[in-house]
Parts: sequence; structure tokens; C-alpha cells
Amino acid sequence: MIGVLISIGVLIVAYLIFTSYYPSFGGDISKERQKSYTKSEQFENGAFKNKKPVPKDLSFTETLSLAYKFFTTNVPNGRPKADLAVRKLDSTAVADYNNKTRMVWFGHSSFLLQIEGLNILIDPMFGKVAAPHNLLGAERFNKEMPIAVEKLPQIDAVIFSHDHYDHLDYETILKIKDKVNHYFVPLGVGAHLEAWGVASDKITELDWWEETSLNELKFVCTPAQHFSGRKFNNRQSTLWSSWVIKSPNENIYFSGDSGYASHFKEIGNKYGPFDLALLECGQYNQMWSDIHMMPEETAQAGLDLKANKIMPIHWAGFKLALHSWTDPIIRVKAKALELNLNVITPIIGENIVVKDSLNNYINWWEGL
Repeated sequence: MIGVLISIGVLIVAYLIFTSYYPSFGGDISKERQKSYTKSEQFENGAFKNKKPVPKDLSFTETLSLAYKFFTTNVPNGRPKADLAVRKLDSTAVADYNNKTRMVWFGHSSFLLQIEGLNILIDPMFGKVAAPHNLLGAERFNKEMPIAVEKLPQIDAVIFSHDHYDHLDYETILKIKDKVNHYFVPLGVGAHLEAWGVASDKITELDWWEETSLNELKFVCTPAQHFSGRKFNNRQSTLWSSWVIKSPNENIYFSGDSGYASHFKEIGNKYGPFDLALLECGQYNQMWSDIHMMPEETAQAGLDLKANKIMPIHWAGFKLALHSWTDPIIRVKAKALELNLNVITPIIGENIVVKDSLNNYINWWEGL
């Protein structure tokens, strides 16, 4: 028994040292910062919360049990048979692009948006693993990117939805921060960026329903039903969100991560209809469906938002759940067909013209 207690004590001390000094865990929210968040309806008793009382706080034993199940369950077709091929982009053509508003998908939930002469990154995560260290997670499905991070053009703005590792990546920030003009994030996420060397005057933090602008673009920080935290002792210390990106000609919605709830209809009524809705569809399970939509709910969310077409995201990047890697796209397409909802399924790196009425995307995942 003494040996067991000593081992547990050593592990706890090692964890505390690791999280205190390893930079990828990001920043902590100061008392002064917390005080400023008390004005938010989402902030209560030192933490951010959803409108509904989710997610359920797991006990230490429940957390260990869930982790054990995740790492020991054999998932048939959990990963593609080989690295996913991507469409490569010419860096000069990207830098000189001046045509219809387009997006380029990097897999999972990361995008380059080229709109109104501006270059915008959405949840850029170009790291190998969705974890604080490369040894703590499985590698992403696509080793190559459509364009090397170093060859990206000057970035006018970066938008983040929340601070989880598959969306906010330390190594990515180090690579892009010198070419980014400004960051737009939910409340608290700026603390991580500042810890990684981003100047505070280059960061705008927003609460749900707050709006800001960049040239002719309007950015709206809108609700999501999720959670936050980069280590055990700072859960819910920063806010999570979805985003509306509106130009004089286009209206785009980005869901971030979210369980299905009434906020989709509320956003659709207030800011819809949308030309394109980028909707989470992957890394789900009935055990945590309150914070990650099931594929059928993704399709319904598209209707709630009054979207002309949807693109399933949060899949084809990492294995973070116990479903096959193609289950999300198969199920959401089946439900969308039933609901008469248009779904686009581009290959990683393929041009996505936001207002293109054609849907000539292939089922590229079949057989992989």
C-alpha cells in the first residue's frame, strides 16, 4: 500500500511540474481577468457554463474508466488504410488570389478563408497530434498539408472557437504568429495566445452575441454547447463559441464544437440564412452527445440555421472517438438526403467556392 501511495504521489508531482512548465498547456486565467468576465451571463462561480447543465463533471474514477475504454477498444476502420492524399496549393497562387470567396479545408476543423481580399484562418491546427505532446496522441490522418504553414501568405485574421488541442495548437501558433495581424477569440482564450508571445493588442476577446468588424466583414461570436480546458485544473476557465462571418456578399457559419441544442435555431433566426454552414460531425458518442453532435443532429442543425448547404467538419483529421473514421460522413449524408439538405464533401485542399451552386464533389473516402 505504501508503494502504491508513493507511486501515485510521484505521478501527481510529475503532472504538476509538467503542466506548470511545459508551454503547450498555455496560460492561466488571472484573478483580474476573471473579474472582468463576471459581466458575462456565461460566467458563474469562477467558470464558464452552458445554458443547460452540461457536460457532467466526471469523477476521477469515471475519467480513468473512460480513458481506459478509449485506449483499449479496438475500432474497426478507426483510421484510413493509408495517409490521406491532399490537393496541393501553389503558394504564389494563394497569395495572389483575388476571385470569388473561397475556403480551403486542411482536415478536421481548420480552414483558410479568402474573402474580400482578406486571408483568414479558422481554428488553424497544423500539428501532428491533438495533444500537449507528440508522444501523447495518435498522428493525424494527413501528414502533408495542402500548403506548408511557412508558405502561407500574410494572415489578416485568425478565429478560434475554443482552447482544446485539436483546435488550438501551440506549435501552430509559434509558426504563424509573426504573419498574423489579429486574433478573434472567445473570452479567456487570449490568455493562451499571450503566454505564447502574441501581443495583447493583437487579440480581441468576445462574449456570446458580441459583434466586431474587420474592414467590410462582420464577425459574431455565437453560442455553442461545449466546454474548455487544457489541463485537469482549468476546465471551463475559457469560453467556447461558434462564429458567424458576414461580408456584403456572403454569410458563413462555423460551428466550432457543440452538442445539438436550441442555439442553432436561434442563430439561424437572428443571422441566417447562411450560404454555407461548416458543422461539426465527428468524434461523437452517446456518452458525450451533449457536447458533440451525432451526425443526424448535424443535418438537423443545418436546417435550423437555414443553411443553403452544409459541410461536415471535425472528421478526417484525428481519431478522438470510438466510431469508424468514415461513419460521420456516411451517416450525415444519409440524413441530409432524407431532409433534402445539400451537403458538400471536398477533398482536403480542394477549392470551396462559398456561393458555388454546383455540387460535383466525389465520395473520395470510399475504399480508404
